[in-house]
Amino acid sequence: MSITIRDIAAKAGVSFKTVSRVLNNETSVKDATKEKVMAIVEELGYQPNNAARNLAGNHTYSVGYIYNNPNAYYVIEFQEGLLKSCHDAGFELLIHPVKETNEALAEVVDKLVKRSRIAGLVLTPPFSEDPATIEMLTTRKIPFVRVISGQAPATVEANSVYVDDFEAAKEIGDYIVSLGHTDIAILSGDEEHASTQQRVSGFKSALDPHHRAQVLNGEYSFESGVANMRILIEEGRVPSAVFALNDEIAAGALFAARLYGLQIPEQLSIAGFEDSPFSRQTWPRLTTAHQPNHDIARSAGERLVKLICNTDISNTPTLSFQPELVKRDSTGIPS
Repeated sequence: MSITIRDIAAKAGVSFKTVSRVLNNETSVKDATKEKVMAIVEELGYQPNNAARNLAGNHTYSVGYIYNNPNAYYVIEFQEGLLKSCHDAGFELLIHPVKETNEALAEVVDKLVKRSRIAGLVLTPPFSEDPATIEMLTTRKIPFVRVISGQAPATVEANSVYVDDFEAAKEIGDYIVSLGHTDIAILSGDEEHASTQQRVSGFKSALDPHHRAQVLNGEYSFESGVANMRILIEEGRVPSAVFALNDEIAAGALFAARLYGLQIPEQLSIAGFEDSPFSRQTWPRLTTAHQPNHDIARSAGERLVKLICNTDISNTPTLSFQPELVKRDSTGIPS
C-alpha cells in the first residue's frame, strides 16, 4: 500500500494539517517539527502525488517555464536546472516552448497561466524583458522570477536573477586585445535581446580608438555565423579576429572560414560565448565564456518556490552570475 500523509502524521504524533504545512514549506511550523516530519517522510519513502494535490484545493504545485530560444543546448541545460529545484521542493515543471507567434508576449503568458493552473513562472528572454508581461503577472499576483542579462542593481530585487554579459564580454575583449588584434568583427545575435546589447557593448568597452570593430547583425544560430563570415570573406573585409555572440554563431563562422581555406587561429582568431557543446565539438575548440546555465536555472527555481510558499526573502541578496573566460585553441597572436 502507498504511504499517505495520514501515515506520516500518525508516526510523527502530529496532525494531518501539520504534515501538510511541512510539505508545503509553510513558515508557521517550528524547525524541530519540520525536521521530525521530514525524517519520517524520508524513512517511509513518501512521494507526493502532485496531480492530486493540484486538484484538491486552492494551492497548485506546478512551476511554468516558457521559452523562445533557438539554442537547444541552452534550453536543455536550463530545463535540467529547473527540474532539480522543482524535484527538491516537490513541484512539477511545466515546459512551454514558443517558436513563432504574432501575439503579444504578455498574451501568450496570460493564456498559459489561465489554462494550466500553475503556481508561478520562471521567465527567460524575451519574456523576462517584456514590460507588458511583467505588468500582467504583477497585476494578477502570479509569482515569477526573471532571468535578465545585465548587472545587478544596488537595490535588492527578490524576483530577478542577473547574468552579467557585459563584464564577461569585456573580459573576452581584453583577452583578444592582449593577443595583439586591432581589426575585429563582431557577429551579433538577435537585436531585440538585451544579451545582444550587453555583449556588444561589453566587448567594445575593451577596445581603444585605434581598434577597428565592424558589427554584422544576425541571429543566434549556426547559419547566421556562416552567412556573416561569408560576407566578410567575399567582400574582402576579413579581420584578424571575430567575436561571435554565442558559440553557435562562432561555430558557423569557423565552418565558413575553413571552407574558404583560412587557418584558425593562424589567419583568423574566433571567440564565442556561453561554453555550449558547440565550443568543444569544433576543431580547433572555441575560446568562449562559460555561462553556468544549470546553476542559473536551479537558483531561479529555488527562489520561485520560496516566493510561491510566501517565504520572506526580502533580505536575500539579488542573484547575479558572471560567465567566465575559457581560453582555447581558436584564438592566437595575429600573423
